[in-house]
Amino acid sequence: MENTCDLLVTNGRVVIPYKGVFETNLLIEDGKIKSIRKSTNNVQADRKVDARGNYVLPGLIDPHVHYGVFTPIEKASRTESRAAAIGGVTTMMRMIRIKGSYKQISKHIDASKNNHLVDYAIHASILNQSQIGEMDFLSSLGINSFKIYMNLGSSLNHILSDIDPGTSDLVDTEVNMSQKLIRLIVQRGSQLKSIILVHAEDYLECAHNLEKFKSQITKPKNLLKAWSNLRPTSTEVKSIEKIVEFGSVYNSKLYFVHIGSSEAINTIVQKKGSYNGEIWIETCPHYLTHSIEYNDVKGKVVPPLRTKDDVRSLWDALEKGHIDTIGTDHVANNIQLKNVDADLWDIRAGFPGIGTMLPVMLSEGVNKRNIDITRLSELCSYNTAKIFGLLPRKGNIAINSDADLTIVDIDKVQKVTPEILQSLPDYSIYDGWKLQGWPIMTIVRGCIVMENGVIDDKLIGQGKFVNIQTSV
Repeated sequence: MENTCDLLVTNGRVVIPYKGVFETNLLIEDGKIKSIRKSTNNVQADRKVDARGNYVLPGLIDPHVHYGVFTPIEKASRTESRAAAIGGVTTMMRMIRIKGSYKQISKHIDASKNNHLVDYAIHASILNQSQIGEMDFLSSLGINSFKIYMNLGSSLNHILSDIDPGTSDLVDTEVNMSQKLIRLIVQRGSQLKSIILVHAEDYLECAHNLEKFKSQITKPKNLLKAWSNLRPTSTEVKSIEKIVEFGSVYNSKLYFVHIGSSEAINTIVQKKGSYNGEIWIETCPHYLTHSIEYNDVKGKVVPPLRTKDDVRSLWDALEKGHIDTIGTDHVANNIQLKNVDADLWDIRAGFPGIGTMLPVMLSEGVNKRNIDITRLSELCSYNTAKIFGLLPRKGNIAINSDADLTIVDIDKVQKVTPEILQSLPDYSIYDGWKLQGWPIMTIVRGCIVMENGVIDDKLIGQGKFVNIQTSV
């Protein structure tokens, strides 16, 4: 009936991407937005939520999450989807790496069923030539985005793949990228109308620099600066130019992940002007907030943190519209797994971020830099949904869209601690930061999974697998 619903959200400042902010109310039924209306007279709802003038955002979509690498997916999907819900993320997109055949991916999908608190999708990393022949199979499962690690080869040719479900052993995998292999992946992905996700670093230059560095006797005072010097921005530029060259041949859809340097941004923007396919740029919160002056090995990541000038340039690029999406590159490890007491080259790269993405963007972007909150909804929800074919179901607040919503208190100040983030990692590069602006409610398809920092454990398992479409 017209005036009945399962959930009624009232008194919200509803943020609709590319349209603006509206003081209105939302009627939700069967997990969908049923109506958006100013008046709620005579509306009967099973539950009512008073947003009290707070912003109501489309649920965030994190396009770049690594979980299942250090703990099996049946465990990781529980811990990391909790962190997602705490952070206002309603859909998380897993970067999966499988050693061997992707025919075994059904084990991973089955193991993660009934364990996610929020919805989830999968990107598949193509690590060798035999896996190229399985891209059609993956596409048939709704996995239509494929990642290329241009940083893996020479003496830097090992990476951890996802743990086999039901086991706990880390899975070391040898990956040797080559120009031929990269071209073949781009070609097949383009034939499938799929999106090619690109980790742009030149492994040859990085490997050469690391071998020289290992021969040095003196330990550098700033390890993050040393790490950045070992993987300079020139390695990013070289890879960007090469992949764009390949992509131009096949009219490819290229999605550059975790771009964190001004030189890389400028190169992509320049290439994009004459490119005959589509190109998108993702950056991460940590490149907007941290530089090499952080000087804590917890901040080791690839590509590395860069300079303060790069941080400023990224904010400028974000405001100018050059950046399309925000992803966290979340790695579900802890201090012990990160191996922070090892030599620089043996410390594992990556750190958690899914739980802090929205608070960081609200605090550092909206509150400190006056980034328009509608722009934030575009970066963190709508654009990601559009790129990966999740619209109109995800990424927007519109009639018949999934009722994925995040209510935020823009004035709430809270200190970051591992305890409030509720995931496997026992640290954050934001530990101790007092951030202003936090999600106070996360709603996934009409179900309130988080309220005031408390997870509804009864809803663990209600997260659904979402297909990535190819019709973009």
